Amino acid sequence: MSIYADDVVNFTSVLKMSYNFLTGKEYVKRKRGRERRKVISVALGFPDLVFAVGAIPVFPIRLESFKINKILLALNSAKTVLGWNLTSKVLDLVRQFDILKLVDKILEDVIESINEKYNEVHDLGVKSGIPENLCFGVKTLYGMHESIKTELDANLNFAMRCGEWNKYSESLKDLVPNQIWVNLPSSSSPNNEKLALEQMVENINKAIEQLEELTGNIVTDESLRKQFRIGNQVKRYYKKVLHEISISDFYPCNPATFAEILALLTLSFQDYNSNAQRYLENISQLVKEMKERINKGIGMDVSDMPRLLLFPVFAGFEPKCHEIIYELGGRTLYADWDVFGLLEEIPVSNKIDPIEEYARFLLNSSRKGIGCDDKNLTDSCLKAAREFNIDGIIFNRVFGCSSLSNIYDSIIEKSKKELGIPAITINFSRIGENIEDAKNRLRNFMELFK
Repeated sequence: MSIYADDVVNFTSVLKMSYNFLTGKEYVKRKRGRERRKVISVALGFPDLVFAVGAIPVFPIRLESFKINKILLALNSAKTVLGWNLTSKVLDLVRQFDILKLVDKILEDVIESINEKYNEVHDLGVKSGIPENLCFGVKTLYGMHESIKTELDANLNFAMRCGEWNKYSESLKDLVPNQIWVNLPSSSSPNNEKLALEQMVENINKAIEQLEELTGNIVTDESLRKQFRIGNQVKRYYKKVLHEISISDFYPCNPATFAEILALLTLSFQDYNSNAQRYLENISQLVKEMKERINKGIGMDVSDMPRLLLFPVFAGFEPKCHEIIYELGGRTLYADWDVFGLLEEIPVSNKIDPIEEYARFLLNSSRKGIGCDDKNLTDSCLKAAREFNIDGIIFNRVFGCSSLSNIYDSIIEKSKKELGIPAITINFSRIGENIEDAKNRLRNFMELFK
């Protein structure tokens, strides 16, 4: 039986998010065919401009064909008659009477299907010529685009501090000719703040012009504000999960389920499952369901379980880690987008320029996280550890990553010196590899908390 089964059938929101993630291919195909909407690939949590121009953003792996649990498919059919909430209750009833053991495999199948596909596109990236010594993230993203290139109209890319990422983005021209770039400065001094903001605004305007030419639609101040409002609400709920529920001593589910939900949020936040309003409704329902269970005392007391930040995971990580940590008596937190500053809200007042506010958001996030220097990135990680009251940090050292993995020494040193908590590194190269090594390192690490 899956360790997630007793929890996930009671989270209608998770069932819907999982279904929407896995059926992206069908959803986007309908939108592209019936509504003639352009499909633009995105990554790293920057879908706002695509939504604002009336196109469909998609994190490219979602255009793959996934194996989908039969019960999840049946649920989507049943929702038209019963509604998602009732189908979830029916699932719970079915599970209790042990009529249908397949119920226990719903989230397990979702996890396995996504992981298998990640490895497939990773191998396709290598086969297509991406050097073996590059990181998992670059190889998988190239493989994703190689696999579904005919289903895309353009790629929206935000250039950042990673030179290999930018080289990869350049190479996508051969797969997706329409490349729209928004350059993010790696750093800027306070003395050049005005100049940096002007350059950022100019870069955004150039991208908007290209998006308008591609789609035939116009980006207005109101279309930007509308998307920013939705995005701000999504971020607010996401932060409630991270800053309120994850730091509590009582979880609405077991910690392994909670970590898997955080992993699903990490993936789906990149494109809002291609439908911003629907994603907002689902994540708000998720928070509501979590709080209702906590208020009723349904869940698990985790007060004696050390809280561990596993970071970063967006460029690839071993999903088995949170299961291993749970079995060893700990709880795992995934919070990349918060550490990188991507959950900060964008002001939407009618009195201010939305493009200028978006430029400030991008500048601030580039300095805090993905685009910043080693010191600031280390400080951002430690700041998150303080806010989440973390007991230990597990740094995910991705093979071939030259921009993030080189801060692991400073993470280990500063976490002990400034926070008084231990930190370790685990190595990652491909999903399913080096699990025993990770398990041994995590086992030794967990001994520190006994």
